[in-house]
Amino acid sequence: MILGEQVRLRAVERDDLPRFVEWLNNPEVRRGLARYLPLSLAEEERWFEDSLQVPPAERPFSIDVRQGEAWQHIGGASLMHIDARARHAEVGIHIGDARVWGQGLGTQAMCLILRHGFETLNLNRVYLRVYEDNSRALAVYRRLGFREEGRLRQDRFLEGKYWDTLLMGLLKSEWLDSQKGRD
Repeated sequence: MILGEQVRLRAVERDDLPRFVEWLNNPEVRRGLARYLPLSLAEEERWFEDSLQVPPAERPFSIDVRQGEAWQHIGGASLMHIDARARHAEVGIHIGDARVWGQGLGTQAMCLILRHGFETLNLNRVYLRVYEDNSRALAVYRRLGFREEGRLRQDRFLEGKYWDTLLMGLLKSEWLDSQKGRD
């Protein structure tokens, strides 16, 4: 378990799957993700079984938020495509529970996964892909120090329009500099 003040990252459990299906079938949640078709519980169960076969460092996390003494599941995150030689990985995150959007919980979860990537896995660079129309996510990533490294022009088709996909990255040295004085 990776603990923060209000947020924690933990292993995905089979009991989490119905919530993931509910969230990933919500068009508002799906808008920021590569998924565009409805998802069945059977597909999510197959994804879960497959996720148990990947290297432990690449297994996905469930994101929980503290509610008094209890924890509430609100989303998921993972580090993927870890390259041990070049020491980089792609990060993916989603807050599926729309009731908690705008409360800074995604930022806190992203900080936890970055800390894990840089300080536990000794990554040198973390990168991500984000759609140009995902203003909330872009604001979080920029605030955390991610820089635009590239742009895939008209890479995504949504609601009759083409959108660019931005490639953004953050170096360990940039992350460590941004964390000075926060401890």
